[in-house]
Amino acid sequence: MQIRLKTVTNENDIALAAQLAREIWHEHYDALLGSAQVDYMLSHFQSETAIKEQIGNGTVYLLAYWDDEPAGYCAYRPEEERMFLSKIYVKNDLRGRGIGKAFFDYVEGQSNGKKSVYLTVNKHNDHSIAVYKRVGFSVADQVKTDIGEGYYMDDYIMEKALA
Repeated sequence: MQIRLKTVTNENDIALAAQLAREIWHEHYDALLGSAQVDYMLSHFQSETAIKEQIGNGTVYLLAYWDDEPAGYCAYRPEEERMFLSKIYVKNDLRGRGIGKAFFDYVEGQSNGKKSVYLTVNKHNDHSIAVYKRVGFSVADQVKTDIGEGYYMDDYIMEKALA
């Protein structure tokens, strides 16, 4: 089996990223946040329109394929001194096959001269926190963000220093 990463470059890719977001977020976050908040977040942050706008503002989206099957996606944005790993999601049935690691390695490889890579993760997302710690991230801070309609993101900021 082979992992292939592809940069999102066209409308079809954007549509696939949005479709993967809907599938994976409901698989993963309904139990943590409730389906109403997941639907709200998807419509505001992971719709085709939102993804297109983010790409226009410098965020890079990548699709992952396990053989030829769409397996997940990630998004990152270079900043002045750090790399922000905005999203990293893999379908439940394809986890544990190295797809997440391929995303981490790719983003680190794009971090030319940056001091670190950082991300945000829900404080109750124990599985993801454990994965991030395994690949070298540690909790650097925490933040609670009002995202509208009475919804909040209650996150840890995790960071990994780069050599």
